[in-house]
Amino acid sequence: MRVSRLNDPFLRGQLAIAALFLSLGFQYATWAARIPALKSDLDLSAGEVGVLLMAAGVGSAVTFPAVAYLMRRLGSRRLALLSQLGLALALPALAAAPNYPVALVVMCADGVLVGGLNVAMNAQGAALETRHERNTMARLHATFSAGSLLAALVASGMTAATDSVLAHFGVAAVLLAALNLTSRTGLLEQDTPAEDTPAEAAAPEPARRRRTLPSRLTLWMCCAMVFGTVAEGAMNDWSALYLKDVAEASAELAPLGIAVVSGMMVVARVFADGWRARWGDGRVVLVGSTAAGAGLAAALVSGGVAPALAGFACMGLGIAAVTPCVYAAAARQGSDALTLVAAMGTTGLLAGPPLIGFIASASSLAWGMGAVAASAVAVALCGTRIRWTATPVVREEAAA
Repeated sequence: MRVSRLNDPFLRGQLAIAALFLSLGFQYATWAARIPALKSDLDLSAGEVGVLLMAAGVGSAVTFPAVAYLMRRLGSRRLALLSQLGLALALPALAAAPNYPVALVVMCADGVLVGGLNVAMNAQGAALETRHERNTMARLHATFSAGSLLAALVASGMTAATDSVLAHFGVAAVLLAALNLTSRTGLLEQDTPAEDTPAEAAAPEPARRRRTLPSRLTLWMCCAMVFGTVAEGAMNDWSALYLKDVAEASAELAPLGIAVVSGMMVVARVFADGWRARWGDGRVVLVGSTAAGAGLAAALVSGGVAPALAGFACMGLGIAAVTPCVYAAAARQGSDALTLVAAMGTTGLLAGPPLIGFIASASSLAWGMGAVAASAVAVALCGTRIRWTATPVVREEAAA
């Protein structure tokens, strides 16, 4: 007897966790798509935009110990829901910021909340895989990209309808609140994907402290995650400005850079679990990240709107499977490794793009985007140092 899909606990959990991933992608890409407007409203230079983005990265990086503590204290379910609700409120706060210093404070708080949600939702996703022995991480990450795609389309429509960033961000906050309600019923109570075994739980406290030191394998995973999220985040943060300022696209077309990247990432992540089962995580990461870097580099050399969009598509398609593969590999190393890798992913996502801004300020945005292409190639190099394990074949249906 087959379990009804409506009563399938795996499906309920998958949908609830997917709403968290969708929320993070939507919230992040919502303010990223309006960077040109925020830059104009606050009268910022490219370097000041970089510092604004850096504030979010700093907020995420410095809260890693706090996130680890909150994961133990609150559990991933409560931490995820609280962080997601805070991110909804951060959008209108950013739009209403009267000056640059206030905007910096808001972005720093945003980084703290992103760090909490990123760790908690990936812990939930890996726990779902472990509990049901079904592969789903790539598809969950697909909803993050779907959230970015939805945000880009909403941003394009709102830009055409009104110049008010506050109105746009208010609508986005309402949508995020609705997603928060959607997540509440299906999230797992289990805190981490790789619970300590009874033997580990009974280990003396000094041994537990020694296990918190990251292994060399974990450090390579952290490096791959940082470079991968730098590439992914920079495409969201700088693609609109590149199209507008370098490729000379219209204001209506500029947000479509994010839409192209996100759309290709959604497509790739929908099929990525199957690719992982067929070719293995290591090959998927190596080939994908190399193709992403080469495609974007070729687009930058060619110049123009059409080549830029083609290069963005290559980046989205190639880099899409990196984070799901690394998160899955980290989860197999235990909860400490997953938390550290997730924190590094958040740091790369938020702190990497400002570095691109500093490069753009010192030279040009074209060179900054060249650094994004180099980051994708660096992922491939780091991936060769990771011992990838075989990925199980995806089971599409659950049986009773």
